[in-house]
Order: sequence, then structure tokens, then C-alpha cells
Amino acid sequence: QVQLVESGGGLVQPGGSLSLSCAASGFNFMMYAMNWYRQAPGKERELVATIGHTGGATNYADSVRDRFTISRDNAKNTLYLRMSSLRPEDTAVYYCQLYYCTTICQTFWGQGTQVTVSS
Repeated sequence: QVQLVESGGGLVQPGGSLSLSCAASGFNFMMYAMNWYRQAPGKERELVATIGHTGGATNYADSVRDRFTISRDNAKNTLYLRMSSLRPEDTAVYYCQLYYCTTICQTFWGQGTQVTVSS
């Protein structure tokens, strides 16, 4: 079955950098676009970045554009999010998401990894 496992979160100072990983299994990873979402305390989950199935097409939320980079390694079934110039408002639980269609379309989420930007 589909499994998404995020890792790499932690505490970082403002202006610092952090890289997140999402290990995917249970589906043909290379065939699907993938997304990173985040959810800050008391706020709705928001889309951070999207990447096409080959890694050639990427999109970013305005709040993270030019600071975050989404990438993937299809040989390793792994999705990445490299974050730099981090701000306190980037503090959130970050989730890997798959919108997966077979006979029906379903949304799958990882368990999330906490990113805290604070001095």
C-alpha cells in the first residue's frame, strides 16, 4: 500500500537551511507528480511546492519561491524539499502528498515532520 515517510525536520535559526526527504513506497513513484504541504499551528494546511513526475516541472507558493527547492530522485523513490533563508513563519509540520489515481483518485499523506524556525 502507499506509504510516505517524511524526515529531516528539526530546529533551525532564522536564515538557516534545512532539507526534508519523503521516502515513497507502494506505488510507481516515477509516474506521479508529488507535492509538499505544510500546516502551521492554528492554520489550514497549505500547498508549498509541486513537482512533475520527471522532476522537470515545478511550482512554488509565493511565500517560498526562490527560497525553497523541490526535487525528486525517481531511482530512489524519494522526494526532497531544500529550504534556505528560513523565517519564523516557515514553522510548520511539513507533509509529503500524493494525488494518486487508479480507478479512483485518492490523496495520500505522510505523517509529517516538524520544522521549527526560531532563535
